[in-house]
Amino acid sequence: MKPVLLKLLTVLLLFTMPAVYAQEGAASFKVKGFHLDLRIQVMKMPALKQFALDLSKHGINTLLVEWEASYPFEQEPLIANRYAYTRQEVADFIRFCKSISIDVIPLQQSFGHVEYILRHYKYAALREDNQDFSQVCPSEPALNKKLFTTLYTDLAATHSSPFIHIGGDETYLLGHCEKCKKRVAEVGLSRLYFDHIKLLCDIVVGLGKRPVLWADIALKYPEYIHLLPKQTVFIDWNYGWPLDRFGDHQQLVNSGYEIWGAPALRSDPDNYFITCWQKHFNNIRDFIPACRKLGYQGILMTSWSTSGAYSSLFDSEGDLIELYAIRHVYPISGFDLLVAAYEKAISSPAPLDIDGFIKQYCSRQYGLSEKDALQFKAALFTAPYKINKGQVIAPVAMTISQLLDSARSAAAILQSLRPVKNQQAFAHSRLMADIRVYYLTFMTIEARANAAHLTPEDRASCLAQLQQLMKQEPSLSQAFVQQNGSLLYPSALEEENILRSQKVHQLYQRLAKIK
Repeated sequence: MKPVLLKLLTVLLLFTMPAVYAQEGAASFKVKGFHLDLRIQVMKMPALKQFALDLSKHGINTLLVEWEASYPFEQEPLIANRYAYTRQEVADFIRFCKSISIDVIPLQQSFGHVEYILRHYKYAALREDNQDFSQVCPSEPALNKKLFTTLYTDLAATHSSPFIHIGGDETYLLGHCEKCKKRVAEVGLSRLYFDHIKLLCDIVVGLGKRPVLWADIALKYPEYIHLLPKQTVFIDWNYGWPLDRFGDHQQLVNSGYEIWGAPALRSDPDNYFITCWQKHFNNIRDFIPACRKLGYQGILMTSWSTSGAYSSLFDSEGDLIELYAIRHVYPISGFDLLVAAYEKAISSPAPLDIDGFIKQYCSRQYGLSEKDALQFKAALFTAPYKINKGQVIAPVAMTISQLLDSARSAAAILQSLRPVKNQQAFAHSRLMADIRVYYLTFMTIEARANAAHLTPEDRASCLAQLQQLMKQEPSLSQAFVQQNGSLLYPSALEEENILRSQKVHQLYQRLAKIK
C-alpha cells in the first residue's frame, strides 16, 4: 500500500473509531440493575432465588436489595422483623446470585426512611423527632458513626459486592430539631446534609466498598457535594418528570461522580387499586435513552412495594406499638410485562417502541394475536386515575361512576381474551382489574354515604350494596392467594387481603349501627 493511502486510511480510522465506540457505549450500561424492595411483601427465599434467576435471563447483572428489617443483623437483633431471613439464607442467596452472574448490592437506609430502626427506644437518641421516627439526627455524628459502622460492617461481611447503598433520599425532616436548626443557621442545609453523608461514605470506603446514594437531596442542596469521596456513586431516580425537578441537574452531571439512572415500574400513585401502566412504559421509553445521552454508567429499575411513609400506632405519647405502611401495591409477581420492557429498553440503543413491544410480548408469552394484544394494552392503559375525597383526579371532568364504567370495560376485555399459554401469569392482569372494579364500586357507595343529606332510604341502599360487595371478597382473596402463594408468607397474604377490604367493612359497620 502506498504511504499516502496508508496515511489517509489511518486518519479515517482515527475519526471513525470513536464514533463506533460511542455508538456501542450508548447501547450498553456497565451496571444493568434491578431494585427489590423488601420493606413489605417479603418474598419467600425460593421465590427470591427464582426472581433473581429470571432477572439474569433478562440480562440483569446487578440486584439492589433493600433488605430493611428482613436482614438479620448479628449485633443489632432488634432490627429484624418476623419475616427476616436467617444469616445462612442470606449467604446462600448471595452465593446463588454470584453463580448466575448477579452482583447483590445491599441497600441500608442511613438518614431518612429508618423508622424500622428508630422505632426501638434503644436508638431514641438518634431520632430527629420523637413522634416521627423516619429520620436520624445528623447532629449526632458519634452515635451515627457507631451504629452505621456496625451495620455496614455486617453487610460487608455477607455481601461480596464492591458497593453499599446508603440511601440518603427524601430527608424531609432535614434541619428540624433544635440542634440541626442551629447548625443550619451557621452552615446551611447543604452542609448539614453532606456532613452526615460524608460520615457514612467514609465508613463504607473504610470497609473497602464504594458508597451509593440516591441523588434527590444532592440535587436540591448541591453546594457541598464535593465533600464526598471520589468513589461515590449517585443514582438519579426519575419516574417521568423533568430532569430539574429536584434541582439543577447539570450540577450533578458536572460533579465528576459516577451516576446511574433509575426509572420505576411500581411507584406513586400505584397502590392496591391502580397501576399506571402507561406512565411506567413512557418512563422506560424516555428516561433510559436520556441516561445514555448523559453518559450514565449504570441503569437500575426501581420497584417500590410501598412509598416508605408509615402510620404510627402509639399506646401512650411516646411508646410506639406498630408502624403500618400507608401505601401497598400489587406484588412484584404481576409485573413481568414491565420487567421484560425494561430488559428490551436497556438492550437496544433505540427508544422502546411500546406498541411493538406489547404485540411481541403478547404473542410470545400468551399466544395472542396482534388484535388481541392491542385490546390487552387498551385494557391496561384505561383511565388510571386516582380518587381524592370523592373527586376523580383526571385531565378531564369525570365522575366516579364513569371511572367505574371504564374499569368494568377493561376487566371485561381481559376476561374475553384467551391466552393459549402462561395462563397463570395472565391471571395477574385479570385479578388486578377485578380488584380495581371492587375498589371503584366501593368508592361510588362511599360518595353516596358522604352526601350532604343521607336519607334513610339512601342508607339502606348503601348497606345493601356493601353487602353485595363483601360477597365478592372471598373469591378475590382466594385468587390473590392462588396467584401469590408461592411468593409471600401466609400471614402476609392474609394481611394484604384484610387491608384491601378494610374500608368496606368499616363503612358498613358505621352505617349499620344507625337505627
